[in-house]
Amino acid sequence: LHQSFLPKTKLDVKWMKRKKPFTTKITPETCGICVIVGTVIGSGIFISPKSVLANIGAIGPCLVIWAACGVLATLGALCFAELGTMIPKSGAEYPYLLEAFGPIPAFLFSWSSLMVIKPSAFAIICLSFAEYVSAPFYPGCDPPVLVIKCLATVTIVAITVLNSLSVKWTSYVQNILTATKMIIVIIIIVSGIVLLAKGNTKNFNNSFDSSSISVGSISLAFYSGLWAYDGWNQLNYITEELKDPYRNLPWSIIIGIPLVTVCYILINVSYFTVMTATELLQSQAVAVTFGDRVLYPASWIVPLFVALSALGAANGTCFTSGRLAYVAGREGHMLKVLSYISVKRLTPAPSVIFYGMVAFFYVLPGDIDTLINYFSFAVWFFYGLTVLGLIVMRYTRKDLERPIRIPLIIPFVVVLVAIFLVLAPIISQPELAYLYCVLFIFSGLIFYVLFVHYKFGWAQKISGKCMVLCGWFPP
Repeated sequence: LHQSFLPKTKLDVKWMKRKKPFTTKITPETCGICVIVGTVIGSGIFISPKSVLANIGAIGPCLVIWAACGVLATLGALCFAELGTMIPKSGAEYPYLLEAFGPIPAFLFSWSSLMVIKPSAFAIICLSFAEYVSAPFYPGCDPPVLVIKCLATVTIVAITVLNSLSVKWTSYVQNILTATKMIIVIIIIVSGIVLLAKGNTKNFNNSFDSSSISVGSISLAFYSGLWAYDGWNQLNYITEELKDPYRNLPWSIIIGIPLVTVCYILINVSYFTVMTATELLQSQAVAVTFGDRVLYPASWIVPLFVALSALGAANGTCFTSGRLAYVAGREGHMLKVLSYISVKRLTPAPSVIFYGMVAFFYVLPGDIDTLINYFSFAVWFFYGLTVLGLIVMRYTRKDLERPIRIPLIIPFVVVLVAIFLVLAPIISQPELAYLYCVLFIFSGLIFYVLFVHYKFGWAQKISGKCMVLCGWFPP
């Protein structure tokens, strides 16, 4: 011990013997719950309510959809809990698909994550940030599309540069921005509870009237709601780092996702205490309208904290997904240059820059709703395929130890819902975005044949020399 911490008098000794040390015990379950809650709650709850209501048309079915999305996320996470304890490897879907179906489906998931799922999620979050930043400057009307896309592009560039230059500063920024999301969630929920206690319940009268429910509208409403819940499988990406995953993984899921579900339902109830369904649909930014009506004259707090929350989600997405591209390059599933590291900065700059460039191309042509449908279509294709692998391995890999064994009806339900979510929008409301998504996913087979199976070394050598000249070297 340093000398200044040693007792100097008899009174000090007496006090130290009587005073109990201050300790904070954080259990592994609590850490897992924090990972789930901190990952899932981001920008989705501030942009999805409008899309869910637009597809359903009434307040009552809208709240039912939010609850159903939480139930589906919980069931999916329980399936992943069995997979995570049966195959205790980090990487979530990748090792499970590899074990169940072989290298090609696993590679297609890795390819789709790098080229479709992760970059489109990054673009959605940056567009959400741009909407909330620009909304206060255009009261009573929608901000110009050009302004939103320019702000989103600047955000992508800034976050990409930050992640390329310094891991330390990226972590500092992330810690600060993560705290803001819980502040704004608490403000909205508490405000809604106070308004309900005062009797503001008129918007919930006849809440199931005027609903427009169809197969296509339900699937699109689920797309928007499930976007807000995405991240329920994040613990499976760090299974190897979890302490006692056989116990802590399922408990974190059982507590964490229902907790998020309750928060989301309460936030939506808070919105509807001050806005009718028509007013919410006409709002440029739902949380901003809520703040204007409830927190005036401190309404500026809401768009500020929502924007910071979205910025934190974007920064965290870039940080983790940039590492995914880095690992894919290191393992030979993408160009080797993506695994190069900056000598001065010690950051995987090529993979981060690559990730930012792909996200930039998603910002240019699409809006938020289109990108959410695009993202959800791709991600639920692989969620369904992964859970189908769980059913297949019940019969083909009976030798694997299963510390957690869920009833077989649960994965069957998740697979059926995934099939519905993938096929229903195509059948009821076909759009080119779904065709583009399918083409992007299966175009990975061309890359697999050329660069993984045949290993075209000349492309690796040329790109590698260019990276070395720029000051980036292989790990």
